[in-house]
Amino acid sequence: MNIILDLLLLLIIIIYSYLESLVKVFIPQRRKSVAGEIVLITGAGHGIGRQTAYEFAKRKSRLVLWDINKHGVEETAAECRKLGAITHVFVVDCSNREEIYDSVNQVKKEVGDVTIVVNNAGTIYPADLLSTKDEEITKTFEVNILGHFWITKALLPAMMQRNHGHIVTVASICGHGVIPYIIPYCSSKFAAVGFHRALTSEFEALGKTGIKTSCLCPVFVNTGFTKNPSTR
Repeated sequence: MNIILDLLLLLIIIIYSYLESLVKVFIPQRRKSVAGEIVLITGAGHGIGRQTAYEFAKRKSRLVLWDINKHGVEETAAECRKLGAITHVFVVDCSNREEIYDSVNQVKKEVGDVTIVVNNAGTIYPADLLSTKDEEITKTFEVNILGHFWITKALLPAMMQRNHGHIVTVASICGHGVIPYIIPYCSSKFAAVGFHRALTSEFEALGKTGIKTSCLCPVFVNTGFTKNPSTR
């Protein structure tokens, strides 16, 4: 019965998506230019963060790349420079609040005020709850959601002053539905989705219409965090 309902839902989504795409063929949405914007991407050393950096590089943004993995983020930066983007690299632990604040201050001094931030850094420890260590649960929340708070708080004053900016929250499909053996990860991603929604609402209440928000919720991506990720 559940399979039949899933298939019906999938059919509805497919029909809606095709209709939406058809409308956009005749009424295309105007893409905003990100050329010259200072874009901070966390977790840029591999996976989604790396590919996101490449796309911004192609669009002539000025890049600020953060990752805890020095080798990985420097590889990403080298490719971005080949694509013609001015790129700055910082080795940052996005679970460490003081390190985040210090790094933001360094970025402001050396590069300028960030106008687009992609909060992408994340971690996952696949295991049943009783096998998950306390420090792994703490680290999951420090990286996957608390880091979003510290980074956003540090960057927001300049965006608010100019009423210009864009905050991208990389969450997960696990922020809308749950999967066993990754309880801390699912919980942190539900928090990330909530953070995005509440932040969006607050900007509206404050009349800061120039500060945009986006929330990305991908399914499992083979970035090396999990082996052979798949769901039905």
